[in-house]
Amino acid sequence: MGRLDNRTAIVTGAGQGIGRGAALALARQGAAIVAVDLREENCLRTVKEVRGLGGRGLAAPCDVSRRDQVKAVVAAAVKEFGTVHILVNAAQAMRNDVLFEDTTDEDMALALGSGLMGTFHFMQECFPYMKEHGGKIVNFGSAAGLEGHTGWTAYAAAKEGIRALTRVACHEWGQYKINVNAICPLASSPHMVEWGQANPGMLELIAAMTPLRRLGDCEEDIGAAVVFLASPDSDYITGQTLMVDGGQAMLR
Repeated sequence: MGRLDNRTAIVTGAGQGIGRGAALALARQGAAIVAVDLREENCLRTVKEVRGLGGRGLAAPCDVSRRDQVKAVVAAAVKEFGTVHILVNAAQAMRNDVLFEDTTDEDMALALGSGLMGTFHFMQECFPYMKEHGGKIVNFGSAAGLEGHTGWTAYAAAKEGIRALTRVACHEWGQYKINVNAICPLASSPHMVEWGQANPGMLELIAAMTPLRRLGDCEEDIGAAVVFLASPDSDYITGQTLMVDGGQAMLR
C-alpha cells in the first residue's frame, strides 16, 4: 500500500528532470500519473516508466501556456481517473544566461508563458475538482528569483510570480482543504547538466558551496519532497516555500 493510493496527480514538465522525478516518486506511492509535457514522446516515455513500476499513467502532451490545451488535459484526466487530487507544476522553459539589458520580450514571454501562466492555468482548471474534496498543489520557485541571480531576469520573474500565486491561493483555497506550497530545488537535471557543460567547473563549484556538498537527485531528493507535500503528512502545511537544495539558500 502506498501513501497516495487512489489519488490522481497531474504533473507538468513530466517528460524530464524534476517533473519526471516527481512523477516517478508519486507513482511509487500509488498515485495515478497524468504526465504533461510539450513533447508527446517525452510524455509517453515517462508513462512507460510509471507503468513499469506497476502504476497507472496517461500521456498528455500540452503547451501549458495555452488555456484551451490545459482545459483539455484536465478533462482527459478526469475522464480517465475520475478527478484530480494532486497538481505538480514543474513545467518551465527559458533562455539561459541573458543579462537584464539583453532580455527580450520573447525571453519574457517564453519564461512567463511556460512557468507563471502554465501554473496559473492548471491551478484554475483543477480548482473546481479540488474544491469538492480537497487537494494538494506543489509549485516550483527558484533561488534565482529569491536571490536575483545574474543572467536570469525572465526566469527569476516567472519563479517569483509562481510563489506569489502560491501565497494568494493558500489564503483563498485553504477553506476548501486545498494545500498550496512551493519548492525551490537544486538538482542535477538535464537542463542543469547542459548548463554545466556550457560553463565548465560551475556545477562542481555550486556543489562545493552547498552545505551538503552535492546536487540533489530529481527523484530521490526533489521527488521525495513532492511526495511529502502531496501526502497527508503535510495536511497542516500551506503557503510555504520549502528549500530542497542541500542548504544552498536559506529563507529568512
